[in-house]
Amino acid sequence: MYYVYVLLSKLDDKFYIGYTENLNRRIKEHKAGLVHTTVRYSDLNLIFYECFLSKRDALRRERYFKTTKGKKSLRLIVRDSLDNIKSCPVV
Repeated sequence: MYYVYVLLSKLDDKFYIGYTENLNRRIKEHKAGLVHTTVRYSDLNLIFYECFLSKRDALRRERYFKTTKGKKSLRLIVRDSLDNIKSCPVV
């Protein structure tokens, strides 16, 4: 399986969109500060993921979510989750 996943930083309300073949391992790497692009964020939450049988499909979806139109679509898809995260106190 191939996964496209979205992490949200509660600190600045920004998405990190990625692709992996091992979702659990990749999330642990992000949380441990082992990923260069997310090392400065300590408050990342997994808010969305999709799985694909085809690597090409997963990479295509990742590229789409990284576009302006894709980010707007993503915010619509997870709008209730975003509202719930924003209402949770920062610990």
